[in-house]
Amino acid sequence: MLPVKVVALVSAWRKVRSAVQWSPFVQTFRRQRYPWVQLAGHQGNFKLGGERGTILKKLCPKEESCFQLLMKDPLRPFIPSYKGNVTSDDGEILEDLLGDFRNPAVMDCKLGVRTYLEDELAKAKLKPKLRKDMFEKMLQVDPSAPTAEELRMGGVTKPRYMIWRETISSTASLGFRIEGIRKQDGSSSKDYKTVGSPQQIVDVLRDFVRHHPHALTQYIARLNQLEETLTRSDFFATHELIGTSLLFVHDHNKANIWMIDFAKTHRLPAGVQIDHRSPWCVGNHEDGYLVGMSNLTQLLEQLLVNRDQSQSNPT
Repeated sequence: MLPVKVVALVSAWRKVRSAVQWSPFVQTFRRQRYPWVQLAGHQGNFKLGGERGTILKKLCPKEESCFQLLMKDPLRPFIPSYKGNVTSDDGEILEDLLGDFRNPAVMDCKLGVRTYLEDELAKAKLKPKLRKDMFEKMLQVDPSAPTAEELRMGGVTKPRYMIWRETISSTASLGFRIEGIRKQDGSSSKDYKTVGSPQQIVDVLRDFVRHHPHALTQYIARLNQLEETLTRSDFFATHELIGTSLLFVHDHNKANIWMIDFAKTHRLPAGVQIDHRSPWCVGNHEDGYLVGMSNLTQLLEQLLVNRDQSQSNPT
């Protein structure tokens, strides 16, 4: 029999699933002094846990298996603590990463040169059919993107859309993209689909850390620590990380970064090794994770240099 407290959590979870209306982008709920926000992904995936310092996330068996491995890996300090699941079909209990922050600013950066699995692309190519919904999404972002034939047919295939989607942001070129940002004033945005050039990204990052000089230096230090830890991680050496993110969080006093979102993380096939840096081609399973981390770190370092130069040479 489940403990009374766990049963209560299950009951509460089931009630909010049908009762709560989530916002289209940022999901926020409050406990005492701080908000909790979901910047990306399927909305309605989270609610506050029954115990202070925890949240409930809808259970994903693939992600749960990753958490179980990561809790024993050198990467553990960079992962939200996994505290088990409530039931097999309701939720997994995770550390609330925002719990120690006061009115935090939050940024979700998706890592890697692609956000789809090789199997997803292969399945999409088996029976390609025109998708009007994806065609309309493409038009909304870039009216010039569809070919003359696609315009005539009023649709695009899923493989075409999947590959195109990665090229309009910095995913394909830099190995990461900004997925969403919530500022301390409560404003939020996910309007970064076409933020693709290094200068555009630096401008967004500058605005994100504005008035918080400590955040920039702490973020850079944390990324360097993470990169060093990845070299010692058996999990990282044996898995293909697709669709994972780095969650940046800061307030007026401190800043931190965590690895999140492992629903599409898979163990590499037997006999396959990747270095997370080599160019991806179908079949080699390279994800470009370290490409994204390196470029993101370099842009933050560039921002730091620019800031220091402007402070030493005021106009």
